[in-house]
Order: sequence, then C-alpha cells, then structure tokens
Amino acid sequence: MFRLIWAVSVRTRYFLRRYMPTNMLLDAIRTRRGLRWGVPAMVLAIPYLYAASICAQLAEDGGPGWLHLLVMLFVWNALKFAFIGPISLVLLIRVCLREVSCSRRAVDVGAAQ
Repeated sequence: MFRLIWAVSVRTRYFLRRYMPTNMLLDAIRTRRGLRWGVPAMVLAIPYLYAASICAQLAEDGGPGWLHLLVMLFVWNALKFAFIGPISLVLLIRVCLREVSCSRRAVDVGAAQ
C-alpha cells in the first residue's frame, strides 16, 4: 500500500512539474539565464491574489463551493511567485561569486605558467 501511494505521488509530482504553466515558468527562472527574472516575476503574484479575491467574493455571495479550490490554487501560485524573487537573488549572488572565483583562479593559473 505504501509503495502504491509513493508511486502515485511521484507520478503526480512529475506531471505537475512537467505540464503546469507556473511550474514550468519557475523552473525556467531557476536556470542560470533565468535567475535575473526572479524579482520581476514577483509582480505575477498580484494578479493571482486579485483572482483569489474575486473568486472568494463570488463564493461568499452564493457562488458554487468549488470556487474555494480556485482560491487556494491562486493563493498558492501567488506565494510561489512571491518567494521566487528573494530565492533567485540569493542564487544569482551565489552563482556570480562562484563565477568570479573561477575566473580569478583561471587568471592565477595562467599567470603562474
């Protein structure tokens, strides 16, 4: 039973990482070329929060109950985009420091020969 649950969760995660647009965008931001787009991507949290607000208001005014699921989805996506900005800044700084140290090492090796 545990093996079945594990397999289903792995396949679900694979599907979500591979085919959901927000996850594809976040994966693109986590690449070396995409790290600079982390902070501007934080702006995408605003429309998601606005959509969550609209769906919550519609559900509160007597709309269908499944709108609450959309509210949770929109809030989750907004949180993902809100957190990618600071995370991408930290990753970008770390990559830049690593590139500088590698270039200094290459210059030192070249000067020693």
